Amino acid sequence: MSAFAEFAKEQQEVDGLLFKGYTIAGILEDLDGARIKFVRAEPAKSAVELLLLTADARKYVTTLIFAGHGASGK
Repeated sequence: MSAFAEFAKEQQEVDGLLFKGYTIAGILEDLDGARIKFVRAEPAKSAVELLLLTADARKYVTTLIFAGHGASGK
């Protein structure tokens, strides 16, 4: 799979969670990639963790946070 295809897949996963009402609650970076924690308060409280492997997807999430989209602010 090409690098762009991998990034596009991860970007779609992030956008899909944000579209479902999840917000970004935390980021943990390590040598394996970035683990992004998403939480949703409504309709039922739930949390999802997504592992991003590509640098472009990690930069995309950081851009969303700085732009104010998808960050829970907790």
